[in-house]
Amino acid sequence: MRKMGRVIAAGVALGLCAVLLGSPPANADDVPRGKLDLAVTLDDRPIANATVMIDPVKQVELTVTATNSGGTALKVRSVRVSGVALALTFFAYDTTAPFEVPAHSRVTRTFVLDMADLSGQAIGLLPSTVELLDAQRGTLGEATTVADIRGSFWSVYGAFGLAMLVLTVLAWLTALLALARHRLPANRWRRGLRFLPAGFGTGLVAVVSLSVLRLVPPEPAIEIPVVLGAAVIAFLLGYLTPHPAPGPGGDETVRFPDATKEFNR
Repeated sequence: MRKMGRVIAAGVALGLCAVLLGSPPANADDVPRGKLDLAVTLDDRPIANATVMIDPVKQVELTVTATNSGGTALKVRSVRVSGVALALTFFAYDTTAPFEVPAHSRVTRTFVLDMADLSGQAIGLLPSTVELLDAQRGTLGEATTVADIRGSFWSVYGAFGLAMLVLTVLAWLTALLALARHRLPANRWRRGLRFLPAGFGTGLVAVVSLSVLRLVPPEPAIEIPVVLGAAVIAFLLGYLTPHPAPGPGGDETVRFPDATKEFNR
């Protein structure tokens, strides 16, 4: 049981660190820079600074107005709609629709998107992006919003939250069971690290739950403080746990005096 607890704790810690850190940043020279200013509406509703509802049962009418303020015409190959949470992409739809935006001009295009598969991919509030891509899949321009996705609880995003909940419960159980059996390390820092994965998991479960319940979207300004805050609290709980009880050969072994001689008198 003790070995299983260590394996679970190590696995949760590695997985959560990978989620938080995400992939390493690309070289600045390799990052495509947007050259188009976009104004996007979804079913005739502007997406800028708004929360837009996406019902997978219905088709979505996406209107993109691209403004080219540069001196060179830009060729758009496709439009992409994607949603990201916790540095993970939970849905992405690409629609091939080539068009050109001449220099110092503005072009408007309307796309009808069938997003029926979205029901099995996400649910709740997710930060989303509309991008125009060139032939090399580089980003020519983008617009961001928060999408309120009316998907299924058993979608990929919902299943991810449920899996994190199970791992977090196991992490807490193994840490608390070790505490009850006085098997935590004697070193305070190691005891804190034993509780750390459970804290990370608690923060992630809180972020996903707030998103699924449509209360707060999992944006970096929110998810990072919540996850790190929960991790710090769990570490402090482990750090402040009582020192494990000494074994049979410890310094606190109680020795009783030999009363045999007194009895014989």
